[in-house]
Order: sequence, then structure tokens, then C-alpha cells
Amino acid sequence: MSDMSKESVWDYPRPPRLERVVQRLRVVFGGVTVGDSARGWRVLETSHPPVYYLPPDDVRMDLLRPATGRSFCEFKGWARYWTLVVGEHRALAAAWSYPDPTPPYAAIADHLAFYASRVDACFVGEERVTPQDGDFYGGWITSRIIGPFKGAPGTAGW
Repeated sequence: MSDMSKESVWDYPRPPRLERVVQRLRVVFGGVTVGDSARGWRVLETSHPPVYYLPPDDVRMDLLRPATGRSFCEFKGWARYWTLVVGEHRALAAAWSYPDPTPPYAAIADHLAFYASRVDACFVGEERVTPQDGDFYGGWITSRIIGPFKGAPGTAGW
């Protein structure tokens, strides 16, 4: 892959940009495909790998349970969290969604974003992603994305 096809997270805007994803997005946990969509979105924000959002119609919502806690994004609003349960497998707060996002992000209302670090695997196209370091941001790193990335210990002050 040439450097021309790479994306630097330092070229992403702030406030973040929302854009359609043309690649297939998949999430696997406990041996089950819990999300599979060709109708996803990604949010691109300076210093962060993309966060991918799958529409609820393409997610096994029967495997999600509301989790405790909320968080606030200055751009998107209040997020709620979801615990993933597949048989005996449980991933606490493995996903989040914005039930009532701010107007610029209305397209991702109720869409699910998954922490790649809390499930077995996430894919963009056929490429398995690497989870973003840290437990807060939840970006998915592919071979197209270059950093350095915010999220690892010691990067909070960037």
C-alpha cells in the first residue's frame, strides 16, 4: 500500500467529521457475528483512529443489555453504554450509542459503536482492526490509518 492511500489522524478535523463507510463492518464476540453492516458511518477526529457506527438493524440487539453509566461528548452529546452477552460470554460496556445526538451527528442516532478491545474481533472490509489503546475512545486502527494516536497512557494532555 502506498503512502498516498494512508490517512493520518492528524489530518482529521476538530470538530469531528461524520462520513459514510463503503466497506463492510463486522463485530464478532463469543463465536457469534453480533454486527454486520454495509451501511455504517465513521467519525473522524484529530488524533483519534476512526470510530465506526453500525445501524441497530444490522446489530444483534437481542445480545445487548443496557449498561450503567453515561458519558458526554462535547460534539455528539450524551452516550449510553451496552453490555454484550453471548451465552456464557459477557463484555461489560462493550458498545455505546447516542440516543439523541446533536444535529450534526443525527445520522448516527441509536447506531452502535463497539470497543474492539472488548470483543473477539472487528473488521473493516476483510481487515481485522487493532483496538485503540486506552479504555475511553474506542477507535479502530487499520493499515490505512497512521498516528501517533491519542488514548495510550501519557497522551491525555495532547
